[in-house]
Amino acid sequence: MSVTSPLPRLRILAAALAAVIALTAAAGAVLLVVVPTPVTETAPAARAGIPDLEELAPQAPPPARPSAAPTAPAAPVTGGSGITPTPPRLMVISQSTLPRQTKADIAGLRHVEKIDSFDGGAVTVSGVGLNLLAVDPARFRAWTPVAVAGRPEIWNALLRGEFVADSTAARRLGLVLGAYYQVDGGPRLRVAASAPIGLPGVDGLVGQETGRRLGLRPGVALLVHGPEKASGALDAGVRKLLGAGSQVVTVGAGHTAKAPAATGTGTPARPRAAGRVTVGRPGSYLELYRKSAAVCPGLSWTVLAAIGQVESSHGRNNGPSSAGAQGPMQFMPATWKAYGVDGDGDGAADIWSPYDAVPSAANYLCANGAGQGGRKLEKAVWFYNHSWSYVRKVLSIAGAYARAYP
Repeated sequence: MSVTSPLPRLRILAAALAAVIALTAAAGAVLLVVVPTPVTETAPAARAGIPDLEELAPQAPPPARPSAAPTAPAAPVTGGSGITPTPPRLMVISQSTLPRQTKADIAGLRHVEKIDSFDGGAVTVSGVGLNLLAVDPARFRAWTPVAVAGRPEIWNALLRGEFVADSTAARRLGLVLGAYYQVDGGPRLRVAASAPIGLPGVDGLVGQETGRRLGLRPGVALLVHGPEKASGALDAGVRKLLGAGSQVVTVGAGHTAKAPAATGTGTPARPRAAGRVTVGRPGSYLELYRKSAAVCPGLSWTVLAAIGQVESSHGRNNGPSSAGAQGPMQFMPATWKAYGVDGDGDGAADIWSPYDAVPSAANYLCANGAGQGGRKLEKAVWFYNHSWSYVRKVLSIAGAYARAYP
């Protein structure tokens, strides 16, 4: 037999394949090659429609590069042409419009060099009280600190009918510059600027026309200027002239007076923020949220996880946002200055680092009562982002995390 003897068998095989192909074509069938695939268990988080936090690792931001050249110090801000500062030594808050004679008597007291009265009162935004003064910018400007008097954007904002928040109140309430807030039963106000107004208990300023729209009471606030060394004598003389129901507050550096409540509902006191916080550098977002929640006893880690998902998708979109919020928990820089903490113990509170931002969010929520649960928790989340639809979304996602990670 020759070496080519196997060829007949190949012909037989080819003929058999041709027959199979012909039969398949005649029947209109399609040949499929089936490859078995392994069956895997779906993660609980995936079943809940939320990211798997056990597999999601937080990433610390790279160290900041030093600038090529030092930044020149900013020039000092002055009060501007024609502004003669007359810092208030006393602030009077009355239950009703101060009578003209009472103001004349106060102006006639020894050591009194200047007085002026303004409209005032309290409004509420989603149940939160704000104590406001309605002012004429041209008159009120001299009563503010020199640096504030020299900021024309503040006075222009008041003329436009916008809201200027006291910087301390803006941090405490988490007010976002440029955002609009609906006054309960009143107009919407745009927060145009914030500044250290320096009047205890006053959360912000509006113009006179806006004050009338808000229903603020005319002439219930009175500012008194005189020599600082005579503040004690001024206080005694003013109190003697006022009737019951009026409050007198000493204003100025070195004085720590109790903040008065304007007519209406005053701003409620806030719990103090936590002190030093260290959570280290956990390897997953799940562990990071759980450790950070311990900053605020009573706060569930699922609320932090829900906020982290809504704000940045757990560090995937760190901003800055159009409003200026930054980092994985989307803090405004002014709020961060008040509540940011060094969570990983590296000596710096970095708004861009998840190891600092997540415990800082717990710190901020706790300062607004989140650890008490219930309506207090809802209001604390509202402070984080002033929207009740945001609150509902966060708490719904928190529930999903609770079901996925029992």
